[in-house]
Amino acid sequence: MTASSDRTKVLIAGICGLLLAVGVARFAYTPLLPLMREQAELGVAEAGWLAAINYMGYLTGALIASRIDSLKLKDRLFRIGMLVAVGSTVMMGLSDHWVIWAISRYIAGLSSTAGLLLGTGLVLNWLMRHNYRSEMGIHFIGMGAGIAGCAAAVALMDPVLDWREQWFIFTGIAAILLVPTLGWLPPPDTSGKTTSGKAMVDNPPSPAFLRLFMAAYFCAGVGYVVSITFIVAIVDDLPATAGYGNLAFIVVGLAAAPACINWDLIARRTGDLNALILASVLQIIGILLPALSNSIAMVMLGAALFGGTFIGMVSLVLTMAGRYYPTRPAKMMGKMTISYGVAQIIGPAITGKLAEHLGGSYAAGLWMAAGVMVIGTLILIALKGVERRDKALSTATGLGAQA
Repeated sequence: MTASSDRTKVLIAGICGLLLAVGVARFAYTPLLPLMREQAELGVAEAGWLAAINYMGYLTGALIASRIDSLKLKDRLFRIGMLVAVGSTVMMGLSDHWVIWAISRYIAGLSSTAGLLLGTGLVLNWLMRHNYRSEMGIHFIGMGAGIAGCAAAVALMDPVLDWREQWFIFTGIAAILLVPTLGWLPPPDTSGKTTSGKAMVDNPPSPAFLRLFMAAYFCAGVGYVVSITFIVAIVDDLPATAGYGNLAFIVVGLAAAPACINWDLIARRTGDLNALILASVLQIIGILLPALSNSIAMVMLGAALFGGTFIGMVSLVLTMAGRYYPTRPAKMMGKMTISYGVAQIIGPAITGKLAEHLGGSYAAGLWMAAGVMVIGTLILIALKGVERRDKALSTATGLGAQA
């Protein structure tokens, strides 16, 4: 087996893990939400709470990931999480009881953390140990492809299958994805060195930088969660775009699939923080377009802008975390995801309540999400000053030590 083929298999394992845990286990719920409301009598507020419970599981997983140092334990939990992802998917079709759905959404959230944080950390660690560039743009294709694939699958299955049967089809897809996910990711190397013998050294950011970074990521989490959870229902509820919800979700996924590679290239030219600021501004526009216009073209443009930016922000943040902590990337990833996860609990619950009080429409949540994103953008701009200060202090300290 050549080194190049090993790299390809590891990247495919990571992509399949994201397709399974983030795409199927977590986001199949979004395109199926209108069908479950229609056929399974799922109320708007209950739908919001199911999304919030999913993010509670996500937050729990992030808390666990942020406290684990052992690569072997991370690998073990990742593999368990992939099995749980399959189980959580089949649970959705086995019952029409809200409590069962809530349990399923919670453990799906746990499994999505395993795929996104533990899996990403393990792939990043393998690449860096084998002296490959941290090509996480390729790895994160799994998120966008999972979103687009789930929406496309629902669009194809809707005419012939009910909501329950569609969950069973997704279970079969999840089981297939499980094979390369578990089979092609090798056990982690715990030597602390690259294959060329170079020591891997952590370079953590300052506490002030980390606090502001987490606050900005919290705001990004609110902006992300409202649109990703309710975009299908929001678009279907607009008179001029009724019936185009699944198409909008497909556009989100198609725009998201190459986005990580695109933002990786942008970050190389502008710097990570400048790339994050640009992505945040474009995402605000994408969030607001469906609220500002009933035009199908504008709604689809908004979906494309949203899909092309939210996943880019996630990949940029997690890749930055990996660079700060190459020996234990999931640790900082977990801390960042805690703030993102808290936002994802609050956002759907508030949006569901707003919808309940405003006649069943989720559109008011878009304005809330955009407002929070504006705050997050301002924090990112402030973060540039903190980064300059930290670099100046580090340089001064280094010169002082040499003297």
